[in-house]
Amino acid sequence: MVPGVFKVVRKIARRLSALSLMVLSACGLTKCAPDPADKATIERLYAETNPPSDQALSVYFIGHSLVGRDMPAMLAQLAPDEHRYESQLGWGSEMQAHWEPDIELTGGEFENAHDRFREAHEAVGSGDYDAIVLTEKVSLTDAIKYHESWRYLALWSEKAWQANPDTRIYFYETWHETDIADGWMNRVDNDLSELWEKEITDRALTETGAQRPIYIIPAGQVMARFVRAAQDRGGVDGLSTVEDLFDDNIHPNDLGTYLNAITHYAVVYGKSPVGLPYALNRADGSPAAAPGADAARLMQEVVWEVVTSYPRSGVQPDG
Repeated sequence: MVPGVFKVVRKIARRLSALSLMVLSACGLTKCAPDPADKATIERLYAETNPPSDQALSVYFIGHSLVGRDMPAMLAQLAPDEHRYESQLGWGSEMQAHWEPDIELTGGEFENAHDRFREAHEAVGSGDYDAIVLTEKVSLTDAIKYHESWRYLALWSEKAWQANPDTRIYFYETWHETDIADGWMNRVDNDLSELWEKEITDRALTETGAQRPIYIIPAGQVMARFVRAAQDRGGVDGLSTVEDLFDDNIHPNDLGTYLNAITHYAVVYGKSPVGLPYALNRADGSPAAAPGADAARLMQEVVWEVVTSYPRSGVQPDG
């Protein structure tokens, strides 16, 4: 899509939605953050799991470079033949920037210059998708403080459910930089419950009336568990540190992207990734670097262990 056309289409569509959904409160032009949903509500919402799907699904992604082009493309190669996906991405973009017409979606004209782009308000409001996958920018604490993460997760969820009550909403847990001062593993271990769940998802559930779950794709948890499992074995096919899964201090290489793709497969399709292919292509059709057979098997087993032991994934253990 021509960059100028992207900006015009996005601004018109999102201005209409923003005007119709803006709510004033005692906090001014922003809404006061609601209390997180209580434990009983959480348990009720996540008590029932999703049945595994043998049918191709349509999936829409809203996010940034930790979604990227290659991960959704790898997911499509693992899914049934008629699997469909589109996305809207930016550079380190928060959910707020995807929603609000007057906030620049930095890098959008470059990240969305491909045939899988679809403007987010148009896509989510179409009711065309079985699953909407959203993620938040990092630093997550800054996103929560300055960009009302809970509110925009709720707004996108409500918009999707208004268009199609059967659409499932997924919140994709990512990670911080590998060289973060308080430790990458430490942040992955602690941020899931304190930030991704309590500060964002649980407040969004309250805002939406807690009638439907917002599932979580625990990709950060999977990555940490895999690294620990590989270290316990003294390394597997040359993989033993978190840095082995990254191109730089935050963006995954082909191996990390494959691990992320099978995590999305396990959660969205509700099926075990054990036995899936592991020699895949990038979005541009070029061959991705593939993990060795032992590393691929360990990745697949770790993914299934993590998602089936995490109620908010919505995955049945016997899927």
